Amino acid sequence: MATPTSPAFFLLHVFLILVCSSKKGHAVSANEITKTYFRDVHADSLLPSSVCDQSNKASSLKVASRYGPCSVTGDPKTFPSAAEIVLQDDIRVKSLRTRLSMNSSTTGVLNEEKTTIPSTHNGAGYTVTVGLGTPKKDFSLLFDTGSDLTWTQCEPCLGGCFPQNGEKFDPTKSTTYKNLSCLSEPCKSIAKESAQGCSSGTCLYRVQYGTGYTVGFLATETLTITHSDVFENFVIGCGEKNGGKFLGESGLLGLGRSSIALPSQTSSKYKNLFSYCLPASSSSTGRLSFGGEVSPAAKFTPINTKFPELYGLDVAGISVGGRKLPIDASVFRTGGTIIDSGTTVTFLPSTAYSALSSAFQELMTNYTLTNGTSSFHPCYDFSKYANDPISIPKISIFFEGGVEVDIDGSGILFAANGLEKVCLAFRDNGNDKDVAIFGNLQQKTYEVVYDVAKGMVGFAPGGC
Repeated sequence: MATPTSPAFFLLHVFLILVCSSKKGHAVSANEITKTYFRDVHADSLLPSSVCDQSNKASSLKVASRYGPCSVTGDPKTFPSAAEIVLQDDIRVKSLRTRLSMNSSTTGVLNEEKTTIPSTHNGAGYTVTVGLGTPKKDFSLLFDTGSDLTWTQCEPCLGGCFPQNGEKFDPTKSTTYKNLSCLSEPCKSIAKESAQGCSSGTCLYRVQYGTGYTVGFLATETLTITHSDVFENFVIGCGEKNGGKFLGESGLLGLGRSSIALPSQTSSKYKNLFSYCLPASSSSTGRLSFGGEVSPAAKFTPINTKFPELYGLDVAGISVGGRKLPIDASVFRTGGTIIDSGTTVTFLPSTAYSALSSAFQELMTNYTLTNGTSSFHPCYDFSKYANDPISIPKISIFFEGGVEVDIDGSGILFAANGLEKVCLAFRDNGNDKDVAIFGNLQQKTYEVVYDVAKGMVGFAPGGC
């Protein structure tokens, strides 16, 4: 008997569509059905390129991968190996889950690192350039929906700083820089997000990341997004002791949900609305936009209040090759799901991952399976298809409210070792209890809209 996940079921599905269509007077070929539920991907498009194809709207910040020819630091890094991405994601996911498991009332003390609430940045991610200070100086910052505080490295870096491209921010050369007191509201707020302390009445902070940290003064400064969007008295961290894998960037732009995150601080102008589009590859650029008109093509799903610090979404199902997988809804509800700009691949509950992996493999029998890795499988040898398209089944993630995200080809496959080992770009949570994560590979080419004021996240195809 054909089961909903078997090849026989898929053939039956095609047959029924052919019959029904012919009854309506329109003959549909099997080839048309294949085109409907499969997509052609050029294998070499999965590999890094040395040429940057830039495209951006004037009203937005240019988004670039920190790797490859579009890197805004001017010092492009080699794209990380599969093992490095696995390590980076594992550290970030552990940090996310630790943060979620902590009681929301926990506060940190600057000299007690064990009580520091971790933020979620790691070695992966995308960068934008913003201006700080008066006169304005430009700095390359990683943007992160899983972090709240915007900060940059500051002179004199008495505690030591990591290497960065260009000059560090010098508060003595800005006429608008001002340290905040321990009695200020931002200082009270930062205590909920990180370790906090005082020095002669001046507010100090410490944020511990999965792969680094920043310690310094909480201050206000002028933030310049575009030439017409300038925000005075914007709360930042001026880090004088910093460490970690930032690969030349100056710091971080926090797009989280707390009162010190950028969306909240700029809500008077941007109405707590921002969006981004992550490019299909490291050799092209995307954009990060604030406020403005929302794409009419965007379909919205509610932000789950289960995760007040992060952007939680409710997954309703997954389809492969046009077939909805038989996964009970409780599988997604148990641990919940968050959308994250800094986790590379999507982490799924074990039950869902097993169903996805099996269904994908059943529809890829025309290609040669190769040994997978400890984290990625199935994997295929596409070395002989370097100049030819490969046909892969479409994968869609469904969210509450009838929202379907049809994953771009760049988010379905991942080149783990050149074209000799190209793998399904999803990972197993290891259980059904931990929070699942909708990663940035699967968000590529979509305009992802965060309407925080309305409590919604939207997806519009063809965003960049």
